[in-house]
Amino acid sequence: MSSLWPVVVGVLVVLVGIVVSIALHELGHMVPAKAFGVRVSQYMVGFGPTLWSRTRGETEYGVKAIPLGGYVRMVGMLPPAPPGTRTGRGFFGRVVADAREASVEEIRPGEEHRAFYHLSTPKKLVVMLGGPVMNLVLAFVLTAAFFAIGITQATPTVASLSRCVPTATGEPCSPAEAPAPAADAGLEPGDRVVAYAGERVTTWQSLLDAIDDAGAAPAPVVVERAGQRVELTVTPVDATRAVVDADGEPLRDAGGQVQTVSGPFLGISPTVARQSLPLNEVPAEVGRMFTATAGAVVTFPAKVWQAAEQAFTDAPRSADGVQSIVGVGRTAVDVAGLDASVLDRVTVMLSLLAALNMALFVFNLIPLLPLDGGHVVNALYEGAKRTAARVRGVRPLPGPADVARTMPVAYVMFVVLLGSTVLLVAADVVDPVKIF
Repeated sequence: MSSLWPVVVGVLVVLVGIVVSIALHELGHMVPAKAFGVRVSQYMVGFGPTLWSRTRGETEYGVKAIPLGGYVRMVGMLPPAPPGTRTGRGFFGRVVADAREASVEEIRPGEEHRAFYHLSTPKKLVVMLGGPVMNLVLAFVLTAAFFAIGITQATPTVASLSRCVPTATGEPCSPAEAPAPAADAGLEPGDRVVAYAGERVTTWQSLLDAIDDAGAAPAPVVVERAGQRVELTVTPVDATRAVVDADGEPLRDAGGQVQTVSGPFLGISPTVARQSLPLNEVPAEVGRMFTATAGAVVTFPAKVWQAAEQAFTDAPRSADGVQSIVGVGRTAVDVAGLDASVLDRVTVMLSLLAALNMALFVFNLIPLLPLDGGHVVNALYEGAKRTAARVRGVRPLPGPADVARTMPVAYVMFVVLLGSTVLLVAADVVDPVKIF
């Protein structure tokens, strides 16, 4: 039973992280809307049946059963039809008319000035971008937390020394064999290598790179030992040797052959420890995350089709494929069940939540209703019309953009998003992505 606790806690952490991310996204919309005088009638986290709600002032705050999103109901999102506008015929014409009517009915008598459509273009942009920007901020904060905690990795501190140069077959050293170069040069366990062949060493990888660059020629090495710097000279051996595991046993390939590696050999093993990552590299990491997420969004239809095809055929799911909330939850279970320290699992979950918030940021900027990007495009269109009219000296200036005319697009997008979600959920249940 105790082995289930890490899984339960891990799932709860990610679930809470998702709910908080959604809640802060909607808060990013609500706070500026209220500050600009717009009446906000509802603030809801989730969809479906309401689990809990409480009315404070003029706003109902609540939590719904399905944590797949949320919404803030701002009064007057759609303006009345411009004078002389004829109601379209057919299904979509009725959709447009009903959307306008529902928006107007929300406005209380005497509060027409508090409708969202009366806001200026800059204020509309602040309100609609407030949610995605909140997710971007969360992506920065979570990535910074991940960097501050750090990761368990090899360090340039010597943990142990090889007695001799390993053979290509992985046979143990014999007493007659010459000692390995590091031991022969006087390196000791606990030494921290700070320079090799004139190159500054800060990580285990930088030490390996310096060794490869210097080759088998004699090289000066500087180590920190008991608080003092000691200068030594080591002459690596250029040899082909077996790749061994942590217990010194040779690793074998699928055919049973011992795996080998060639190149300069010193004979030192690194100490493994947790190391914080430089915080000044957080912006670059967030930038890489944005680029990768934007690429995934551009290819989203193809990714969804690929996920469905792989899930319902013998093809394995791609590790870099798109996932639903269910898939993210399954990944959280995998993380929680890792044979790793609590901090290691926490860092993986932090990176998972950071990636989720970046996905929310990028996805909501798609310039189509009902996503935030669709409202942003409408606000920019409205502002451009008014600016052009102002430059030409036209009076009166054009009224609010007739957003209701784009509602058929919003309905189609809703159906597409719902269908994609159902398809991804099914794929994540049948054949989840294997990260580890």
